[in-house]
Amino acid sequence: MKVGIIGSGEIGGSLARRLSKLGHQVSIANSRGPGSLADLAAETGARAVTVHEAARSGDIVFVAIPAFKIADLPKDLFDEVDADVAVVETGNYYPQERDGRIDPIEQGMAESRWVANQLGRPVLKAINNLHWRSLLDGGKPAGTPGRIALPVSGDNEAHKARVIRLFDELGYDGVDAGPLDESWRQQPGTPVYAANLDTDGVRKALAEASPERKPEFRAALNSSIGKP
Repeated sequence: MKVGIIGSGEIGGSLARRLSKLGHQVSIANSRGPGSLADLAAETGARAVTVHEAARSGDIVFVAIPAFKIADLPKDLFDEVDADVAVVETGNYYPQERDGRIDPIEQGMAESRWVANQLGRPVLKAINNLHWRSLLDGGKPAGTPGRIALPVSGDNEAHKARVIRLFDELGYDGVDAGPLDESWRQQPGTPVYAANLDTDGVRKALAEASPERKPEFRAALNSSIGKP
């Protein structure tokens, strides 16, 4: 499979390492340009590209950058990208420690709905509840007791099925977590977040989630985007 990755940090870099090792054709980009990715490309065999090229080089494209940087992506990033390409948003909103205040999210919009609005493109939300170290080395064969399950939220059933198949290759069970506007069930502070649950545990945790954001995951009134 061809996979594009926008973002080369802990999640993006771990995806590049895992997916390249499985034999997928990986193209990866960041805000600093392809030259900054020479070492990662040499290590993994992934192709270092621009963000526009990454958006156009995959059957699945992962957007793995901090929330406050989403608005800085080119507005035409996904223009003319085929509607069959699944876009997966892996991030989380951390207003106090990194992202500052994003008003629509503070007012109750699901984080990934805000991302989709910024990108002008439907997205899935996935991997956001998994620590990068568990992404790098936590995968297990299908049927292994305690295999980590990953919720996948989104409005396109075919895209969700494709991503869940890829997660199975990576060593995780995928759980359809419903439409994108229900993705608040897997945001920071919810029972599924960073819990490394199996399939039954994920379904139970999603059902028990509350839409009320915990105080530690709310922004200060006088903060702004990128200024915690």
